[in-house]
This record gives sequence, C-alpha cells and structure tokens, in this order.
Amino acid sequence: MDLQKQTPPAAATELRASDADRDRIADILRDALAEGRLTADEHAERVEGVLTAKTVGELDVYIRDLPAAHPRRAPHVPAAGRPAPAAMPADPDENVVAVFSAAVRKGRWRAGRRIHAYAIFGSVEIDLSEALFEYQQVVIRAISVFGSVEVRVPENVSLRGAGGGVLGSFEVDTLDAEDPEAPVVHVDGWAVLGSIEGRPKRGKLVADILDRIQRKVDKNLRKHLDR
Repeated sequence: MDLQKQTPPAAATELRASDADRDRIADILRDALAEGRLTADEHAERVEGVLTAKTVGELDVYIRDLPAAHPRRAPHVPAAGRPAPAAMPADPDENVVAVFSAAVRKGRWRAGRRIHAYAIFGSVEIDLSEALFEYQQVVIRAISVFGSVEVRVPENVSLRGAGGGVLGSFEVDTLDAEDPEAPVVHVDGWAVLGSIEGRPKRGKLVADILDRIQRKVDKNLRKHLDR
C-alpha cells in the first residue's frame, strides 16, 4: 500500500450531514423558539439554512450561540457522609463469622444497614455485587485476627473505609458513584496479623440504579416522541 496516497481522515465538521443530523439541529432550534431565545424570523431563517446544509460544520453554525450546543456537565456530588450513630441500629442486622473456617455471603441477598464480620484464623467474604440495597448507607464492621475479610461492591456505588492494621493490612478503595442517590458502603475495622480489604467488583452494577436510569431515559424518549 502506498501510504503517500492515503486520504487523511476528514475532520468531524467536514463530514457530510445526515437527515438525522438535520433533525437534531431542527429540534434544538424549535426548543430555542419556544424558550424565546429566537424570534420567529430568526427561527425560519435558520431552519431554511439547516435544510440546505451539506456538512456537520455548517449545521453547527446555526446553534453555536444556543445553550444546547454547550452542554454542561452535572456537578460532582460527593457521597453522603458517615451516618450518625443514631441512624444505625445498635445491633447488626447480620453477623458473618469465620473461626478456623470460611464464611461467604454472596448472590442475591438483602443488605442491612449494619453488618458485622469476624474472621478469627479464618476468612470472610462479603460480596455485595448482586445484593439488594434497601438502604442508601451500609456499614460493615470488620475484625480480622490471623484471618481475612474481603468486601466486594458493585462499580456504581460509593465505597469508604476507616480502620487500620496491627501487624496486618487494612486496604479499602475509595469509590465515588456518579448517581448521588447510589448506596454508600462504609467498611470499618481492624486487622490484627490479618487483612481487611474492600474493592469494587469490575463489571458488576447495582440493578435497581440501572432500572431507575432506564426509566428516566424512557420518560424523556416518550416526551420527545409526543412532540
């Protein structure tokens, strides 16, 4: 192949406009007219130009001074702070205990507000990747003595850790969810000659958050189709 004869890729603005591109710009202009950003004459003039535009760059000219051409990113909302002691039950909703053994909590289960995990010469695995979150805040209190406690969470929740190790390791990733209403999992505890760790489980997402997002998309789509 003769590299010198290859045609360089066209810039995005030079690409030929499709009917879908023209419809998108026309929708933006219609909304601008309804909002009072354009007069009737300006709207008519721009729509006429949109219908005859040949490239994407020519289309962009007609909405360059409109807010829709400059979408704003939603401000980042930090995860909710640690719940007040009164917000959590005094007793755990569930105990996961491993003494010279192994204990696993995984699959489709309901996560309570407070979970206690004890690994004494054993291992505990708490997998929340498929759990049902009935509360926005979940506190996992972990104690590891010559053992290990592993906590796994979905990628679309927030994760926080507070604890330490005595001749052991305490490692909890900090994870921030994009959805401010997403669950927040707090992992607290101490590892004595053992380990405690909290990590997101790649590829796993909280299903109810996805369902809520899909409902919002469907609602917006219906509004668009009803216009």
